[in-house]
Amino acid sequence: MSSHQRPRELSPQEKERIYSFRDKYYYSPRYSDDQYEYRHVSLPKEMLKYIPSDFFTDKGTFKILTEDEWRSQLGITQSLGWAHYECHAPEPHILLFRRPKN
Repeated sequence: MSSHQRPRELSPQEKERIYSFRDKYYYSPRYSDDQYEYRHVSLPKEMLKYIPSDFFTDKGTFKILTEDEWRSQLGITQSLGWAHYECHAPEPHILLFRRPKN
């Protein structure tokens, strides 16, 4: 499977299983540099086994997800403007987000 292929839409049952972990999501405080505001979202490690493999790269990290994928498929909630831009291989359950500073 190409790493550029988008993950499939989750079934209602898959979403329900994944959403059951939402109260365990950790949203970091925001931090920034001259250009961007950043934060990371840590998902429960035990949740990863319920996320279909097409959400991940061959290296086992999340693909860079669109807003619809992280918001409506994984249930991550944050204000508008955030973009998933990176994953950290040693910790595949942590998604890194940023948005331009105003």
